Amino acid sequence: MSTPRAPLYITMDDRDNVAIVVNDGGLPAGTVFPSGLTLVDKVPQAHKVALVDIPTGGEVRRYNVVIGYALKDLKAGTWVHERLLRMPAARELVGLPIATVKPAPQPPLEGYTFEGFRNLDGSVGTRNILAITQTVQCVAGVTDFAVTRIKAELLPKYPNVDDVVALEHTYGCGVAIDAPDAIIPIRTLRNISLNPNFGGEVMLVSLGCEKLQPERLMPPGTIPLIDERNVADVGDSASPKLDVVCLQDDAHVGFMSMVESIMRQAEEHLERLNDRRRETVPASALVVGVQCGGSDAFSGVTANPAVGFCTDLLVRAGATVMFSEVTEVRDGIDQLTSRASTPEVAEAMIREMAWYDAYLDKGRVDRSANTTPGNKQGGLSNIVEKAMGSIVKSGSSPISGVLAPGESARQKGITSGLIYAATPASDFICGTLQLAAGMNLHVFTTGRGTPYGLAEVPVIKVATREDLARRWHDLMDINAGTIATGEKTIADVGWEMFQLMLDVASGRKKTWAEHWKLHNALVLFNPAPVT
Repeated sequence: MSTPRAPLYITMDDRDNVAIVVNDGGLPAGTVFPSGLTLVDKVPQAHKVALVDIPTGGEVRRYNVVIGYALKDLKAGTWVHERLLRMPAARELVGLPIATVKPAPQPPLEGYTFEGFRNLDGSVGTRNILAITQTVQCVAGVTDFAVTRIKAELLPKYPNVDDVVALEHTYGCGVAIDAPDAIIPIRTLRNISLNPNFGGEVMLVSLGCEKLQPERLMPPGTIPLIDERNVADVGDSASPKLDVVCLQDDAHVGFMSMVESIMRQAEEHLERLNDRRRETVPASALVVGVQCGGSDAFSGVTANPAVGFCTDLLVRAGATVMFSEVTEVRDGIDQLTSRASTPEVAEAMIREMAWYDAYLDKGRVDRSANTTPGNKQGGLSNIVEKAMGSIVKSGSSPISGVLAPGESARQKGITSGLIYAATPASDFICGTLQLAAGMNLHVFTTGRGTPYGLAEVPVIKVATREDLARRWHDLMDINAGTIATGEKTIADVGWEMFQLMLDVASGRKKTWAEHWKLHNALVLFNPAPVT
């Protein structure tokens, strides 16, 4: 039987007047901490306790940021939760510090490599996957039936291909396809189809009558030229073939005819993908998306700071790292604009925040709608507190680029550094948009626990608490809860994460999500009208 741990709380800054309780199961009223603080209330794990008396209307500070104002007098030792706080107003998007923080240059991190699949456009895949793009939801059932057969009957013949995935989505028809914001889902699906893990192979399944026609999704010049086998006319190097199986074609007589057409076309792509081999590439070829979901108050104490440390390592190694989730960084916009590498980068971030403010306003909600019941049960009182813990995933490097939803980093000329990829905070939409941005590896932190995974890229899951890591031992890849208990440092877990990334990217290790084939659906962000 393990010895009960002494009462322990954590502050994030010496100027904080609240701390979070570390102990599993929380602590009862009357508990005395080594500092002499005595709990007035029972305080659940990860929830806040007042360190000093806070008067009505007084600032409640965590991360040395005002996360709220007390709605009544709070005595030292009181459990401080969302019902006792008034949330601050959002920071205006004017008068912000612009590119004012100039961190000292860090030495390059050299000599780190992984085994990846090189693509002709210079990108590198961490997996070798055949992706079948669908222009419209109508074809999803037929494509899914075909993919099941491809995996059973064809994939075993091509041992160098890791998987076959159908890029299913709920877009393509019944939408205002010419509305200005329709470009977001269209370019998202287009850029996902060109993700580095798919080796430049593009195969589409179309119904035939949908609004999102294949040529609109993949206009001329979009498809990469692989070799003479994907050229429309051999010798015409300017005409890569758009490989489309159209279910409404007269040639298809019956359901099985459609399925067999998909299988025939898939085999051509499988043959080319099977010729590919892993080779040693520098760590700079990594494109890592970082995200948090099912967050708790430990997210910003353990897992996210460790991700931030690892982010700095990746940037030093020349890799690309993207952080996202507009509502979960909006309250720290001043921290981000000050870290922008140039005024232009800062202005781009401000534009994305302003666009999203307007988007939420159309729906008659604001950023406070983000925080979930689980977040609050995990000790996060409001979006301000949540944002402070989310931002730390970005580390301390200068922010060198900004992507609008659905844009590709490589197409915008970004091949290294820390970038802000604007996305909603929804786990599924954020992951989908980071795929479009070109990520070949995903890191996902969680405190409450979520079995999230993606079929298209490996997802490394990081637990914020020891209790979660212990209970979900075959779902979490890294236990960052050891930071809270003092067993490991942020740097220890950050380096562990960095090394695991290289192993996972090389195919030497599989993540638990890969092992169990836990794959969430792609969810396109469509702010345009549905007709």
